[in-house]
Amino acid sequence: MKTSPSFPALARARLSDEIGRIDKQAPFNVALLYPSPYAAAMSSLGYQRIYRAIMEADGLACERVVLDDEAEKNLDTQTHPQSYESQRPLEEFPVIATSVAYEGEIAGLVKMLDAAALPPLREERTDAHPFVIGGGPLTFSNPLPLGAFCDAIVMGEAEELVIDVLRAVEGTSGREARLDAVAKLPHVFVPERHGDVMPQVAKVDDALIPAWAPIRTPHAVLRDMFLIETERGCSRGCKYCVMRRTTNGGMRIAPMERIMELVPADAKRVGLVGAAVSDHPKIVDIINALADDGREVGLSSLRPDRLTDEFVGALKRGGARALTTAMDGPSERMRDMLDRRARPKHLLKCIELTRKHQMHHLKLYLMIGLPGETDDDIQECVAFVTELSKVAPVALGIAPFVSKRNTPLDGLPFAGVDVVEHRLDLLKRGLRGRADVRSTSAKWAWVEWVLAQGGQEEGRAVLAAARAGGKIGAYRAAFKEMERKAPKRPRRALAVV
Repeated sequence: MKTSPSFPALARARLSDEIGRIDKQAPFNVALLYPSPYAAAMSSLGYQRIYRAIMEADGLACERVVLDDEAEKNLDTQTHPQSYESQRPLEEFPVIATSVAYEGEIAGLVKMLDAAALPPLREERTDAHPFVIGGGPLTFSNPLPLGAFCDAIVMGEAEELVIDVLRAVEGTSGREARLDAVAKLPHVFVPERHGDVMPQVAKVDDALIPAWAPIRTPHAVLRDMFLIETERGCSRGCKYCVMRRTTNGGMRIAPMERIMELVPADAKRVGLVGAAVSDHPKIVDIINALADDGREVGLSSLRPDRLTDEFVGALKRGGARALTTAMDGPSERMRDMLDRRARPKHLLKCIELTRKHQMHHLKLYLMIGLPGETDDDIQECVAFVTELSKVAPVALGIAPFVSKRNTPLDGLPFAGVDVVEHRLDLLKRGLRGRADVRSTSAKWAWVEWVLAQGGQEEGRAVLAAARAGGKIGAYRAAFKEMERKAPKRPRRALAVV
């Protein structure tokens, strides 16, 4: 695998533009890996929260290692992974701690380990190799495919538990002893000790101390934005969502006063992060207070039933140029099935507020390929969006439905690539330019579904697909070979469609 002579210069340039980086040396230094490019890593509040936890712990430090910018599009381009802080090769760290947000990032982890000449499969590593620890949002649903590659996986909210895991690894020597040590910790999944039996996800105290990101950079997706958590979890019961109210005890609110005092005086852009930010009881006051200080404000989630004239006015004061919310299902029948509160009256009010506050457009996110969906549901969507478009411009962001573990819709099949593409075409032709329609790939949604419903064998198939180039055909072949080798193996998802 090639090295990149330009990486040191790139790293120095990006580091020089960072605000808030923690410079620290410690006896036990670990690699903090993110299997997507730097711009995504620095826009991940979870990744930055773990970075801060490690750097604030006595005797511990970490250096960041991320996927090559070009390797996200073509995994063959991944160069030898090195840390940003010291350009230390990945394989020289005693521990690799990786945060994985979603199923598609598993391939990035695999390729980075391959590029460092490290065996990606956990059982092929020895005492001479780094100990690999996984975590991140994926652990709230199904980290089993990740278990093919990680020695240990920290389940759920990890900012406190990760330090205990690192101390356990630091305090032992030898792979087997380390596996035994971390396997004794609560909420830590060790595949070689636990098989496929996963522990409950960890939860921090109900008195939420909001997470915040120490590093701001113009090279992040969320450029120069200070990220801070306003709440954690959700009080709603949407049937498709991993973060619904039954996950980790529902919604926990960060006090407005605490949020405001954590925002740095020099932060001109502030991102309010959470699964249900617009449900915070003081959200309008928070936005207005930040806008009063001359700051631009971004929110990670807006619910249509929460958007009022005052709320949208505050968003406009905070620099919002478009109004973005979720329609979720293409029809009222589908929204009822999903247990969503997005009613036509709410969406009609949103489009009126878009016009009143002179927003550029209303962007609506929705899913197609839902259980029980028919072409009639798509036609209802066409008619309703057409009416909305008469008031103000509309853009649709569409994702094929993928059933996730730990949700009421767990185990449901994928609608099929042909079905999803047919309904997307039906929607585009029906709207005929009256709305901007953009969708994520049905083929890659199918890959996501296989992994979301799969186990460690599906993870091993990712290794084969990544080494074969990482294209959709490579995944199809890898899943087919997996089925051929173990046709009678119990599995929750039929892999090949």
